[in-house]
Amino acid sequence: MPAQPQIAYPRLAYPWLDRAGRLSRFKLAVFLLALAPGLWFTAAYALDRLGAKPLTAYLHAMGDWSVRFLILSLAVTPMRRIANAPKLILVRRMLGLTALAYALVHFTLYVADQKFDLARVASEIVFRIYLTIGFVGLLGLVVLGVTSTDGMIRRLGKAWPRLHRLVYPLTALALLHFFIQSKIDVSNPVYWSGLFLALMGWRLMHHLKVPTAPLPLLGLSVAAGLATAGLEALWYALATNVPATAVLSANLDFSYDVRPAWWVLGTVILTVPLNLWQSRAASGGKGSAKGPVVRAARA
Repeated sequence: MPAQPQIAYPRLAYPWLDRAGRLSRFKLAVFLLALAPGLWFTAAYALDRLGAKPLTAYLHAMGDWSVRFLILSLAVTPMRRIANAPKLILVRRMLGLTALAYALVHFTLYVADQKFDLARVASEIVFRIYLTIGFVGLLGLVVLGVTSTDGMIRRLGKAWPRLHRLVYPLTALALLHFFIQSKIDVSNPVYWSGLFLALMGWRLMHHLKVPTAPLPLLGLSVAAGLATAGLEALWYALATNVPATAVLSANLDFSYDVRPAWWVLGTVILTVPLNLWQSRAASGGKGSAKGPVVRAARA
């Protein structure tokens, strides 16, 4: 009898494996960290530790973490260059898919909060602008998630990078949704929006061929802090009619709290010593490598 043809089943691409199918400790660590917020809030919800409205708190937390992982995925490319850490590219797709997963859980919990009344959910999405914005952002993330596989990258070819540049406006939509649903206290969305502005500022610097060096990064930090303060003032002026000057002056009053602009400045400015340390480490490594060669030549 002729030999039966062997059926080639596709290998499961577990997120903690590298391309050779070996365990990557780095990817495993990031995967576990990505799971941690979801597991923590799920356990807190199951144990009734999320306050008077546990389901509402649960769905808001999942939405918040979706935005955070989206920003983290956008930070991979800048941090690769700033910290000279090429291994970060290994987890960029994982972080993006994590953001999508949290967004899907966030939407599912919203449907549950509406007693699974799909007609009501649809009408709310149509007539409530912040839900419309959030749903459009979710659909966009689904498209990016479906097309993030190696097979889709090959199939789409040159169209793939153009499609995935949609992540920038989709992040802006997610942040706008975050702003509107936060209502009165928008400190969290202001902070994450400030980091998004910093990441876009770095991309503009890279496009203009500004070197990723300590001095430009210091300028980016200051610019991001100022832009965040301006964004917060603009939001309150438009949404609550609070004078922009009052919000801006609050950034200089530390008796109550520290405004998001300072947190953005403090976060982004950490890239300066990191870049400086990496630059010195790289130059020191080159020097030590050349030393034996120079000594041998002199001998």
